[in-house]
Amino acid sequence: MNDNLQKPKLLLISCPECDLLHRIGFTPSDGTARCSRCGAILHRHKKNSVARAMALAVSGLILFVIANVYPFLGFRMSGQIRHSNLITGVVELYGQGMWMLATLVLATTILVPALQLAGMVYVLLPFYLDLKLPKRMAIFRIIKHFQPWGMTEVFFLGILVSLVKLSRMATIIPGTALYAFMALMLVLAGMSAVTDPHLIWAHGGKQP
Repeated sequence: MNDNLQKPKLLLISCPECDLLHRIGFTPSDGTARCSRCGAILHRHKKNSVARAMALAVSGLILFVIANVYPFLGFRMSGQIRHSNLITGVVELYGQGMWMLATLVLATTILVPALQLAGMVYVLLPFYLDLKLPKRMAIFRIIKHFQPWGMTEVFFLGILVSLVKLSRMATIIPGTALYAFMALMLVLAGMSAVTDPHLIWAHGGKQP
C-alpha cells in the first residue's frame, strides 16, 4: 500500500520547541515539515508507514501468542527439569505477597504489548478495508498514552541478569517462547519507529 494515495486533512500541530501552532497537510515523500519560527521538525514523512506498521503489528501478534503459550525457560537441576512460562514470574510474585510488583510486571510485559499490537491492527484496518470502526482514534490515543509503559526490553534485561546467577545453580534450557519474546521486543521497537501518527490522525479526521 502506498501512503501517497491517502488524502489527509489539515492538522493543527504545535511546535515541540517553541509551541507555535501550524496547520499541516500532506507531507510529500522524503519531505519534512519544519517550524516557521525556530526550524524544529514538526513532521517527517515515513515511506509506506501504514504497510510496514501493519506487517509488524500482525507479526507481533503471532510472536506474542507464541511467547505466552510455549515454555519460556527450562531449568535442569538434580536430574529434574522444570519449565516456566512468561506468566510464571507474575504468579510467583503474587504468591509471595508482592501483588503490586506482580501487577506492574503483568502490565508492562503482557497487557501493554497486547494493547499496542491489537490496537494498531484495529487502527490500521480502515486503510485497507472500507470500514468505519468505532472509537478508532480514541484507541490510538490510548496506545500512544500507554506506549512508554511497554517495557519488554527492561524485562528481557532482567532475564539476562537472572540467567547469569541461575546458571551457577542449574542448567538453563532456552524455550521457544524466549526466542519469540526476543523477536517481539524488536518488532515492537520497529513498529514504533515506522508508525506515522500524523498520517493516522489525518486519515481519522481528528486532531491528536
